[in-house]
Amino acid sequence: MRFEEPVLLYGSGREAKSTRDFLKARHPELPVFVTVDTGEPNIEGAQTIAPNDLKAAIAERRFGVIVKSPGVSRYKPIFALAQDAGIPVTSNLNLWAAAYRDGLTVIAITGTKGKSTTATLTCLMLTRSGIDAGLAGNVGLAPLEIAAKHRTVILELSSYQTADMNFLPDIAAITNLYPEHVDWHGSVERYFADKLHLIDRDGGFAVALGAGAKGNALVARAVRDHRRLLRDLTREEMQVIDKAVLGSRLKGSHNLDNARLAATIALAAGATLDGIVAGIAAFVPLPHRLEEHRLGNVVFVNDSISTTPEATKAALAAYKGTRLALIAGGHEREQDYAELATLLSGYGVTILVCLPVTGARLAAATREAAPSIVVIEAPDLGQAMHTLHQQRQSFDTVILSPGAPSYNQFKNFEERGRTFVALAETIFIGKQL
Repeated sequence: MRFEEPVLLYGSGREAKSTRDFLKARHPELPVFVTVDTGEPNIEGAQTIAPNDLKAAIAERRFGVIVKSPGVSRYKPIFALAQDAGIPVTSNLNLWAAAYRDGLTVIAITGTKGKSTTATLTCLMLTRSGIDAGLAGNVGLAPLEIAAKHRTVILELSSYQTADMNFLPDIAAITNLYPEHVDWHGSVERYFADKLHLIDRDGGFAVALGAGAKGNALVARAVRDHRRLLRDLTREEMQVIDKAVLGSRLKGSHNLDNARLAATIALAAGATLDGIVAGIAAFVPLPHRLEEHRLGNVVFVNDSISTTPEATKAALAAYKGTRLALIAGGHEREQDYAELATLLSGYGVTILVCLPVTGARLAAATREAAPSIVVIEAPDLGQAMHTLHQQRQSFDTVILSPGAPSYNQFKNFEERGRTFVALAETIFIGKQL
């Protein structure tokens, strides 16, 4: 893409900053504008445009292209106005492809849950096999930050990024598919379509499916030509991989599925079985995903990255057999908690503490489905932890696995996870001293 007119950055997070650096390096005199819906823009050398002034700026064609950050919904009406005005809307990811994609092996991985772990494992398996591979997207670097530093690039992509992805990978993978991000996409159907846009296109690229994607009718239709599908692991490969997972820091059956999918992808990209085993051994759990902290005689599990009921189910399954206190609930994205409520007692949940706003629905569903579980509704995480301290003889493990985003009470899931750990240390250890 040629930049002969000013550029508007919509958003000011990590991707926007890397886009600004990319533009400055290639077009140092190019005027750059920035707008944000909330907070303060923090893009060096960019002129701020207030959201309320965007309509007029578009009408005046004050810029020739808009680079949208992933968290900004592409379905905002302002982008339709830009399209009508002939102003293209693109992304950091698509700019990366235009500048660097040619000549590289590109592996793109998405899914409702498990994509970060699968992408990280794939990268580890390839590098341990002697392949020059790097990780970008939602984990690792922003696409424009990784540039062409590696000959093989693994992209971990959200539905925000796959929605308007305008290039083809060499290998595309789907871990699973469940409803999520309805507020961004506008409907569950559109979320599914935007997520599956990664594979629902013509082209000769290969496709790998995780256990949760196999058998899904929407995924099957999106594959189009099933000759695209990578071969299944052999029995011998499966045995080696499963044994490696048992001795690793990968907890739960969902992570076994992630490792198998990663191995399928890695083998297709040239990895060796020895490299795959070494990659599994090198895996360190991602922050805020089943992150364990033992304080006294209680295990605290920070699974703040959980934003769907399916992710909460996976977290609980990893600790089945112990008495669990679950903290759940958060930002409203029309999540359905009915099935989760029916499964809690089977997972060993003895106490459920529900946070606003989605926690109210989970609390009601659990009281009806599992009356033996103590259900408490707390106004915030601090009160939830104080309440659990009073009930500490009723559980062995506390899991923060909200099954919802954090935005109603926290800046992001990282802040929510850090707050949970800090509260555990202060309330449980402090009160014991």
